[in-house]
Amino acid sequence: MNKVKFLFLICSIPFMAFSQEDARFPIDPDSKLLTYQGVVQQAGTQDELYIRGIEWLNSYYKNPFDVCKVRNRESGVIELRHRIEIKQPEVEGNLTVAVINYELKLEFKPGRYRYTITNMTLSQASRVPAEKWLNKNDQDYSPLWDDYLKQLDAQIMDVINNLKQKMQPVEAAPEEKW
Repeated sequence: MNKVKFLFLICSIPFMAFSQEDARFPIDPDSKLLTYQGVVQQAGTQDELYIRGIEWLNSYYKNPFDVCKVRNRESGVIELRHRIEIKQPEVEGNLTVAVINYELKLEFKPGRYRYTITNMTLSQASRVPAEKWLNKNDQDYSPLWDDYLKQLDAQIMDVINNLKQKMQPVEAAPEEKW
């Protein structure tokens, strides 16, 4: 995946501190789920933004038709389910990979779009919500959870930043004069 690093500022979302480094993660006040959400002001009609969203989806994900669950051009909504991998160190010093599932919803309106990334769960025999890693009082707490959250945050931010970059309008090439 193409990973582009940009500065990202999330406005007016409550955050919860989880470590000594004062890293913060957005928690939805209603659902209590780890939720990345933002509204981006972007020139274009609803349809133009929707088409850019589809183009981003097709370029960012290896199998966009499997990932995408809803494509509704009339209402300007795209919903997808995907997964990211985080590395888990084992006792022997080897690394294993854990899979985190997430849902992304894109909503388009004239001059703006909104993304919502939520329902992040660790794939195991049973699903474990990522929010569990924020609870240092949990009987199963492990200091590795802080690292898992950092990895999860970094990869989700890559998705968001790549989306923002691809949603920029494409400038038309100047006409060649003969």
